[in-house]
Amino acid sequence: PPRSTPKPSSAASDVYKRQNKSLTWKGKGLIGVVHLQPLPGSPRYGGSMREVCNAAVADAQAYEEGGAQGIMIENFGDLPFTRGVVAPETVAAMAVVAESIRATGVELPCGFNVLRNDVSSAMALAASCGGAFVRVNVHTGAEEAAQAIIQGEAYTTMRKRATLCPEVGIWADVLVKHAVPIGDLGIEETARDTFHRGLADALIVSGVSTGAATEVDDLRRVKEACPEAPLLVGSGARTTNAPELLEYADGLIVASSLKLDGILTNPVDVKRVEELRKVMG
Repeated sequence: PPRSTPKPSSAASDVYKRQNKSLTWKGKGLIGVVHLQPLPGSPRYGGSMREVCNAAVADAQAYEEGGAQGIMIENFGDLPFTRGVVAPETVAAMAVVAESIRATGVELPCGFNVLRNDVSSAMALAASCGGAFVRVNVHTGAEEAAQAIIQGEAYTTMRKRATLCPEVGIWADVLVKHAVPIGDLGIEETARDTFHRGLADALIVSGVSTGAATEVDDLRRVKEACPEAPLLVGSGARTTNAPELLEYADGLIVASSLKLDGILTNPVDVKRVEELRKVMG
């Protein structure tokens, strides 16, 4: 008699579920980062949450109009960052911003990145505000950064996700920007640890700093090490290099090059979003 078709292993099934939970768009994805102005409690807070929300709403609307598949809300203006848990007022302010964006009718899937590495607060925001994913700058291993040593908390993160927001994707950086790894594990083994042992849903590869171009060779090495892992570019994507980056990456996380005149502190320019979307195919 004919042999029955073997069932996929549980590991393969898990990967399939994780891919589909994390990346739901068709083709190559564009995620626009909503860089928040300084929030209450940070040294440069301007005193008006209305202004913070208005700027965030305008950026989110520009991303949606330009053809992005999602947005990621980030407390970018809260310098200097902490390496640990942020203050409660930061989480409250980010929730207010997220709800303000939703109230204007923006329907893009939304994620959260709570700098520098507060994934617990990011998951709380996702659970409360209908978020689809969170970004984790250091998920496994340890990195030396301006905030001193940042250590991954994959054990705690994945258990909290399982009980609080199981449908929220964990997008984890591999050798995150603005930091250097402790030890010499290498980008391939770091990627394998992050995806297979840390159980991240998607991997992010960036340049050395905000706006710095991601190396195509780094993307190639990570893709070869974890071919089944959804792979995202975390910095430096623009119209001139997007096609090359997308030979290996499944999507782009972008902010800097999409600002008016390409200046990081400016609002998002919908024309720049449209231009990048066109070259992405």
